[in-house]
Amino acid sequence: MSVLMVLRVPADPEALKQAAQENRDALLGISERAKGRGAIHHDFYAGTGECVVVDEWDSPESFQSFFEEEGANIGSLMAAAGVQGEPGRPQFYEKLSLGDEF
Repeated sequence: MSVLMVLRVPADPEALKQAAQENRDALLGISERAKGRGAIHHDFYAGTGECVVVDEWDSPESFQSFFEEEGANIGSLMAAAGVQGEPGRPQFYEKLSLGDEF
């Protein structure tokens, strides 16, 4: 069963959008490598002074392995976006099927 991974990043959402546009090839390369390592779904969400990464992975171990391997590439993009400080610890959640899904 897959897991939901949530990671909070201290970043200005507008700066992150700009960095993504300016580094599109690098961003898409990371995304493609994630798919090959077990990522099923990936999104960013904007908050006040932060961005939240919400992914679906085949396992927490796959995410951790990918994140360690791609750390330098991800770090370069985050630096381009002006991220200061460390992201929070990734949180993993297992899906509950309660019968009310839509």
